[in-house]
Amino acid sequence: MTTAGMPALLRFMLQRERAMVAFCLAAVVALAWRWLAPHAGMEMEPDFGFLAAMWCIMMIGMMLPSAAPMILLFGAASGNPQSRIPFLATLIFAAAYLAVWGLFSLVAAGLQWWIELRVEPVMVQGLSNTWASALLLFGAGAYQFTPLKDACLRQCQSPLGFLMSRWRPGWRGAFVMGLQHGIYCLGCCWMLMALLFVGGVMNLWWVVGIALYVFLEKVVPAGPWLSRVLGAALIVGAVALAAPLVIRHT
Repeated sequence: MTTAGMPALLRFMLQRERAMVAFCLAAVVALAWRWLAPHAGMEMEPDFGFLAAMWCIMMIGMMLPSAAPMILLFGAASGNPQSRIPFLATLIFAAAYLAVWGLFSLVAAGLQWWIELRVEPVMVQGLSNTWASALLLFGAGAYQFTPLKDACLRQCQSPLGFLMSRWRPGWRGAFVMGLQHGIYCLGCCWMLMALLFVGGVMNLWWVVGIALYVFLEKVVPAGPWLSRVLGAALIVGAVALAAPLVIRHT
């Protein structure tokens, strides 16, 4: 919906709606990071419920900022100042997006829970097995060069193109589009999240670094170039990590 030709009151209501959406996004992200910061660097007994909640909050703090341009554009496109709850469609879109990352969080928490019980604590220090860390680094680096990564990143980088090609009206449409965007976002970033097992799942520097990179990759025009650079750097890091072990056993 454009504001051209609208009465001044309707334009004001649309602008207020967009400001409310932006404020809500900022508040949710701030609350997520407010919870994450004091829990960083803490080792604890493995508990699946806590780990699942931790991963969910971490994904909100890490992924919602990079999804904000898409959510705000969706709100602008679907805004209806005559609705009783004008931003409900945007809320449904954002909730569906986060639901995808919520499912990912359950899987990641289950994997961490198993590792913590059977192998070693990975909350702070990450995996101590050099081969496992090198394999994760190499896998994440190689994934940056795959067609699937490219296709998902294109969808995440072009909010307008995504909405124009997949627009569905109504609240059900908002839910479906939010799920679709979440799936593309997951396809773009899931291997980057696996790197948390290398540096420490709640190592704040790793969490902030990955979140910042994800944001830049999606919002700057050089995102595909950044993807290739990071992929090459991760592969080099994997080789450097594994090389001493290979030399030692030859």
